[in-house]
Amino acid sequence: MSLNFTAIDFETANGSNVSACSVGLVKVRDGRVVDRVAWFIRPPFPHDEFNEWNIRIHGIEPEQCADALQWNDRLADVLAFAEDDTLVAHNAGFDLGVIKASTAFFELAVPDIRYLCSLQVARRTYSLDSYRLPVAAMAAGFEDFSHHDALADAEACAHIIMHAARRHDAVDIDALARVTGVRFGTIGPAAAATHAPMAWA
Repeated sequence: MSLNFTAIDFETANGSNVSACSVGLVKVRDGRVVDRVAWFIRPPFPHDEFNEWNIRIHGIEPEQCADALQWNDRLADVLAFAEDDTLVAHNAGFDLGVIKASTAFFELAVPDIRYLCSLQVARRTYSLDSYRLPVAAMAAGFEDFSHHDALADAEACAHIIMHAARRHDAVDIDALARVTGVRFGTIGPAAAATHAPMAWA
């Protein structure tokens, strides 16, 4: 099995996509977890207010992020860890939206990233009452993790994809997308070019 990808998860300080306060990444090679990393992120003004509801969900206090790097100084580390992998996230539109919005906020070039949503893969793999991350992860045999801890959530997401690939006899991430009928998403210049209106002579 040449199942290679990086799972990613963000926690945010408030409802803004620019308010990332934590990121977790889990690298999978040949269908096995081989590396993990997580960082706190200091949200930039004016997106730096920690909402009480968000704190209640993920337990991250402003003080924990006070000395952390901001996204513009952490993006390179995230990309270096992920290499050229397809990124996987549960409800991936949210997590990739954080990357896109935060990068644009700092007026940096949004990187070309291909991604796959483990929520959509789970819907095409399991028959469940709910496809929330803890429920889908349990179906994949990954239980008792700290939900809303970015690193734990990224690992849960990785296990959903690894289990789904075995269940569908998919040798790699492309085969898994193909057999489940889940489309890859993209962000960055390549994605913008794909969706650009056709120019007429």
